[in-house]
Amino acid sequence: QVQLVESGGGSVQPGGSLRLSCEASTTVFGVMSWYRQAPGKQRELVADITTGGTTGYADSVKGRFAISRHNTKNMIYLHMSDLEPEDSAVYYCHATFGVMPVWGRGTQVAVSS
Repeated sequence: QVQLVESGGGSVQPGGSLRLSCEASTTVFGVMSWYRQAPGKQRELVADITTGGTTGYADSVKGRFAISRHNTKNMIYLHMSDLEPEDSAVYYCHATFGVMPVWGRGTQVAVSS
């Protein structure tokens, strides 16, 4: 069974930084993504990256977040800087294997003073 496992969440003050990691249990072909979901809100796409390294970002995180990928390690990362309280959420890793979408269990990010 394909699995995605996130790590790296935590609590940080506004303006701080965190790096999230997501490890896949097998090789991923195609797009891998980070989503987030805050309490009472819908899950939203934060950033995605193709196998070739083409990236895309939500407007709310452009210039502050950077997604990267290590294909041989089956991992993606989300480097988050200048964090704001509005970035607080559970962050999920996502990939599609064939036609099957797979989600990780999520990692919590809390930004507060």
